Amino acid sequence: MSDALRIRNGEFGRVALLDMDKSLVRHAHPHCHVLLKVDGADTSFLVGDRVAPLTDETAVLINAWTPHAYVHDPLRPRTIILALYIEPIWLAEMRSNWAASGGGGFFGRIVGENTPRIRRMTMELAASMVHAPTAVEEHENMLEELMITVIERFTDWRNVGAGLRSAARTNGIDWRVGKAISTIRKDPGGIDSIDRLAAETGMSRANFFRVFERSTGVSPRVFLNVVRLEQAVSATVDSDVSFGALSERLGFSTQAHFTRFFRDHSGVTPSSFRAISRLGNVSGILRI
Repeated sequence: MSDALRIRNGEFGRVALLDMDKSLVRHAHPHCHVLLKVDGADTSFLVGDRVAPLTDETAVLINAWTPHAYVHDPLRPRTIILALYIEPIWLAEMRSNWAASGGGGFFGRIVGENTPRIRRMTMELAASMVHAPTAVEEHENMLEELMITVIERFTDWRNVGAGLRSAARTNGIDWRVGKAISTIRKDPGGIDSIDRLAAETGMSRANFFRVFERSTGVSPRVFLNVVRLEQAVSATVDSDVSFGALSERLGFSTQAHFTRFFRDHSGVTPSSFRAISRLGNVSGILRI
């Protein structure tokens, strides 16, 4: 069973130190997502339809809304992973064009070769999270330095944004998809059928799926699950709502189904996520 060793939440998004020995289902995040190995066996992620190795020498780089899955080899030992889920708005406070991290194309590749500096900073942040769980300001400062180094290493950061502006002009979100997205974000638990959601837009099921994926880069089901997971994470960290009530609010038929969904997408159960994220009495608001 995979474990979360530490979780830190804040305006930056979240950082999780995960001890992984179980695969994760195909999912996505609305964040700039970076995966760095800390200890254990080399492993890999499936990003889109390509395998991305995660080793001491390589980082896995996942653009916002890109579907990916963790592929665990049961014959290998566990792997400790530093998983960064970074808010584009927070990155934009460092450099305005880094707001482009909220869309596709920010990282031009899914795997990057680490520098000794990135490796050292990864290990230092992981060690501080374990040995000094209440050092909140220190963790955020270390994260900021790490993300600057990662972005400067793995992106054409001086020019990032221009290509996305051009893409936005030609690949804007269809207004009917925008209506569906608004419905999903307002009440994800009320979506009992993707087919019904398609009908409410006035499109056939096939056309709805095609236009939705062309507009967002993900299927309607993946988008719905992203919203459910992020609202679950926010409620788990920032409130004391019972998991039974939360599972009902998000449209799960039973709490057991919600727990399985949460674990299969994040690697840990919601109760473990809540307990570990509150070490050091830290709270934060995750935006979607």
